[in-house]
Amino acid sequence: MNWTAQREDLARLKSDDRLRHVVPAKGIDFSSNDYLGLAGSRALNRAAQEALERGVATGSGGSRLLRGNCPEHEALEEKAAQFFGSEAALFMPSGFAANAALLATLPQSDDRIFYDKLAHASVHEGLKLARASSEAIAHNDPQAMHDGLARWRKAGGVGTPWIVVESLYSMDGDFAPLEALREVAGLHDAMLVIDEAHATGVFGNQGQGLVSQSANRDERSDSIITLHTCGKALGCEGALLCGPKLMRDHMINRARGFIFSTAPSPLMAAIVASALDIVADADDERAELNRRIVKAAEHFAELGAQCHGSPIIPLICGDNASALQLAEAVQEAGFDVRAIRPPTVPQGSSRLRIVLTLNATQDDLAGLAQVLHRTKKA
Repeated sequence: MNWTAQREDLARLKSDDRLRHVVPAKGIDFSSNDYLGLAGSRALNRAAQEALERGVATGSGGSRLLRGNCPEHEALEEKAAQFFGSEAALFMPSGFAANAALLATLPQSDDRIFYDKLAHASVHEGLKLARASSEAIAHNDPQAMHDGLARWRKAGGVGTPWIVVESLYSMDGDFAPLEALREVAGLHDAMLVIDEAHATGVFGNQGQGLVSQSANRDERSDSIITLHTCGKALGCEGALLCGPKLMRDHMINRARGFIFSTAPSPLMAAIVASALDIVADADDERAELNRRIVKAAEHFAELGAQCHGSPIIPLICGDNASALQLAEAVQEAGFDVRAIRPPTVPQGSSRLRIVLTLNATQDDLAGLAQVLHRTKKA
C-alpha cells in the first residue's frame, strides 16, 4: 500500500499543532471524567471481585442475539430502567456506539433530525449513517430549534422530527435549557434525545441526571430517550439507552451496532449495576464535588475561565500553539490538564479543559489555580 496520503495528512496536522499522541496518565487528575472518583475505588473493585466469585463470566462469547445474552445484561437493564425512570433500557458497549446506533436506526427516511451544533462527535457519526435528513441548530437556542422545526413542517416535512442535545456539554461545561426544549418538542410532537453522559451520577436526585429534575418528568415519557454513559461518574464502561420499550425492541431488531457486535462483558454489566447503587447513595460525594465547583469559580474567574456551575471548566486560549504551551506548563507542575483543539472544538477556540473530580483535593485545586495565574502572567 502507498501510505503517502496518510503521511501527508499527519504532516498537515503537525504543522497546525493538531497532531495527537496517546500518553499515559500522569500528575494530579484534572482531566478525566471520573467525577466521583469511582473508577479506581475499592467499592467497585469489591463489586468486581464479588461478581467473579459468584461465577460471572468476563466475556459474553457472542452477540446478544446469539449466545451472548447473559443474566447480568438483563438484570442491569431492568435496574437501569427503574433507576432512570424509563420503561426500558438497553446496554451498549459505549456512549459513542449508542449514539451512532440510535441515530442510524430509529429516525426514518421521512423524519428530520435537528441537533445542537455542539453535539458530540458520536452524534455526527450517527448522522452520517442515518436514513433521515438533518439540520444543525444554534447552540442552546430553543427559539432557533422551534424555528427550524416550523420551517421544515411548512416546507412539507411529514415525518417525525427528532431533537438531539446534551444535557451538559462536554467541552464547554454548560447546561442545555431542557425545560424549554421539552416545550418545543411537545409543540411539534418531536422525539427528544438527551445525552446525559456528563450529568449522570453528578446531577439530579440520586445522580439520575438532569432530566430527573424536570417538573414534568413523566409528561410525554414515550417521546424522550436518554443516554447514560457508564464510563464517567459511574466509573465503569458502556452506556445505557433509556426510553420506551418500543425503542428497545426496535434497536434489538434493527440496530446493526447491536446485532452484529459481541455483547459487552457480563462482568462489566454486573459492576455497572453495583455502580448504580453506589451513586444512588453518593449524596455526600456530590455535595463535596459541588463545593469544589463553587471554589473553582472563585479561583479561575480572573483567568477568564467559563464557569457554568458544572465540573467542566474551559479556559479558552484561542490558537492551538498557545493551548499546547499552557498545557505543557501545567503538566510540568504536576497537574494533568489537557489541551483541546479542533475539530473537537470550533476553530479558534482551543482551550484547556479543566475537570473537577474527587480524585483531586481542595488544596490541589488551589495549587492548579496558582500555577495558571503564574503562567498566564509570565
